[in-house]
Amino acid sequence: MIHSENGQPRGILNLKAGERKFDLTRLLPSEDLAFFVSHYWIVTWDLRGQEPYVAEVLSHPTVHLAIEQGRTEIHGVVKKKFTRKIEGRGRTFGVKFHPGAFYPFVNFPVSRLADKRVSLESALGLDTRALETAVLGHEDDRACAAEVERFLRTRLPSRDDTVARVRSIVERIIADPELIKVDALVDEFGLSKRALQRLFSQYVGVGPKWVIQRFRLHEAAERLAKLDGGEPPRLADLAASLGYFDQAHFIKDFKALVGLSPADYLRRLRGA
Repeated sequence: MIHSENGQPRGILNLKAGERKFDLTRLLPSEDLAFFVSHYWIVTWDLRGQEPYVAEVLSHPTVHLAIEQGRTEIHGVVKKKFTRKIEGRGRTFGVKFHPGAFYPFVNFPVSRLADKRVSLESALGLDTRALETAVLGHEDDRACAAEVERFLRTRLPSRDDTVARVRSIVERIIADPELIKVDALVDEFGLSKRALQRLFSQYVGVGPKWVIQRFRLHEAAERLAKLDGGEPPRLADLAASLGYFDQAHFIKDFKALVGLSPADYLRRLRGA
């Protein structure tokens, strides 16, 4: 059974401005698919008569299947900021796989997909036209999800215990904002640093150091967005709370990814 998912999406920059431009719905997968699929996301927009809008996302260490008329693609992990210009009227139905959970579908290192968008033909040897027609032919989101689940069940691989292990490591990173060293994961999960890097390259598509930094910057962007007109935090305190040894490195990392310093990003949010 497909369930609705509540909670604030993480990683969407300037979400309040985006909410005026597009609608986002998220649905949880049926139980038999939950080992592989985190959730489904549906973005719809109608900007006819308006200027195009550029949506910006700090991507997660996950692979997505994005189904859209004429441009259905597999999206590997995006190392930088993901941007998408939306205009006119449109709709995308997405499948977000758990970290590591796309590997059993393809059985090649997921690092090959990093920063790439590939067709279903390239990734899985499948024609997308029938899938687009079946999924996007429905107005109801749950009916779309049911079509996607029928598609996935016909190609569902065996469960791979390593996927569960990878997911537990990523969830550990998410749970502790002060975890900033790969060595901490090496000690906790009993893997050498080299073995951990190989594991992430094969299953996740990026290294554990990248995953740590990405979630720390997710946390930073989220904390800035929650200020709601309050006093801005001292950047040194924010940096320290996220495990950075100094403010300068935090600002450098944030600006390299978001394109704005934390202070400028906060000003942008308040002007939204």
